Amino acid sequence: MPHALLSLITYVPLAGALVAWLFCRGGEAQDLLARRIGLGTSLAVLALSVALWCGFNPATPGLQFETRLGWVSDAGISYHTGVDGISLVFILLTAFLTPLAMAAGARSIRTQAREFVAAMLLLETALFGLFSAQDLLLFYVFYEATLIPASLMIGIWGGPKRAWASLQFFLFTFGGSLFMLIALIVMWQQAGTTDIPALMQAGFSHSLQGWLLLAFLLAFGVKLPLFPLHAWLPDAYSEAPAPASAMLSGVLSKTGAYGLLRFGVLMFPDAAHLFAPYVLALGVVAILYAAFVAFAQTDMKRVIAYSSFSHMGMIAVGLFTLTAEGIDGAIFQMLSHGVVIAALFFCVSAVALRSDTQQISALGGVARQMPVLALLTMLFTMANIGLPGTGSFVGEVLVLMGAIHVSFWVALLAGGTMIMGAVYMLSLYRRVLFGGVQGAVHLLRDLSVGEMAVLAPLALVTLWMGVHPGSFTRLFDPVVMQAMHHGALTATASLPDATVHLAAR
Repeated sequence: MPHALLSLITYVPLAGALVAWLFCRGGEAQDLLARRIGLGTSLAVLALSVALWCGFNPATPGLQFETRLGWVSDAGISYHTGVDGISLVFILLTAFLTPLAMAAGARSIRTQAREFVAAMLLLETALFGLFSAQDLLLFYVFYEATLIPASLMIGIWGGPKRAWASLQFFLFTFGGSLFMLIALIVMWQQAGTTDIPALMQAGFSHSLQGWLLLAFLLAFGVKLPLFPLHAWLPDAYSEAPAPASAMLSGVLSKTGAYGLLRFGVLMFPDAAHLFAPYVLALGVVAILYAAFVAFAQTDMKRVIAYSSFSHMGMIAVGLFTLTAEGIDGAIFQMLSHGVVIAALFFCVSAVALRSDTQQISALGGVARQMPVLALLTMLFTMANIGLPGTGSFVGEVLVLMGAIHVSFWVALLAGGTMIMGAVYMLSLYRRVLFGGVQGAVHLLRDLSVGEMAVLAPLALVTLWMGVHPGSFTRLFDPVVMQAMHHGALTATASLPDATVHLAAR
């Protein structure tokens, strides 16, 4: 059973999608049944993921829960899956956000519920497969598989510009992944296998490492996104319905950072040192550029979209500091950002659905009508700008601790995400939640029980990550430290319990 647990987690959503698709044809009663199947399936997968977490041994930095089956064995290609501490935390993030997005869809997705449930569960299966894949071709298949349901969710249930947003998202991501396919073929030709642990030991030449890392930077830089590969992001995030926006920003963007970590920093350490100054510069540019653009937006969802872009720049900086603190901080920031940005999209959606507008100028005084929403939005706003006691603070400070080993100026400029974040997020909060009541705001009603059930777990996890970050760092820090001892990272300081003391300060 322990070896089958990871396979169950990966393919139970696929089974749920097939059941919903095949047996829920018809009217409103069948749509309701499809929603219940989707929510029940995602909650069952969450329970299985918690069981995986409980059965995981953090003291072992290698792979656990491995499965290896022959696929194209003569060509060195196999169905090989398994998790280490890094994979595990992203599986947990996916399993946590999916049922919340599914529940949020009960209010924001009014038509074609069966198709929505199937798309969401297919996306969940693809994400689980991607994070657990230990064969590069298998990783590529699951990476591409995320494109289909994500594009459909934008294109079918999105806003007025949904077709263009969906097309941009698909073309940018698909075009970028072609570089990954080229790199995959070259690596297979050199090593005779696509098995990731074997490729880690393949000993590619310095010049080949550079070209391969460039290909992976282009592939994953689109999904992260790195500046200037972000043109798809504002439209995709703002046009997508709230559940899709939450999954896009909360998990899908993390697949880009995960890929850069796996196939950049850890697999090609020599090339990573060569490219680090350029990626650090692009990360700092993304942080500052996105923050300034966010402040100029007039649409609530576009402010949150550019906020996400700015924070992903911070993650890129953390990864390419090539220090233990920077890598740990980047991973932790990915987790905390995934939770907080999803919560912010849900909060914005709650206002937009009631007022029928996303325009900041058309809103004001919402806090008088929706005090519970105002309280939760304040928590997530503070978390987004890195308030001590929230998960984002821990991640950002660890990234800055890693950056200071590289350059004082990198750390100073990257720290601008906290300052600029406070400017545009507090401005958004003040203009929408406070001030005089405008338009139909006086008719708004506070959060329903269902919406509270979505936002309350996000609030609890945000505080949990800030108060006790060691619950998560203990999972992935051994993997990072092992990579450091093998020379991939700069040997600075380990942090077994430092983050706990940091959060308590």
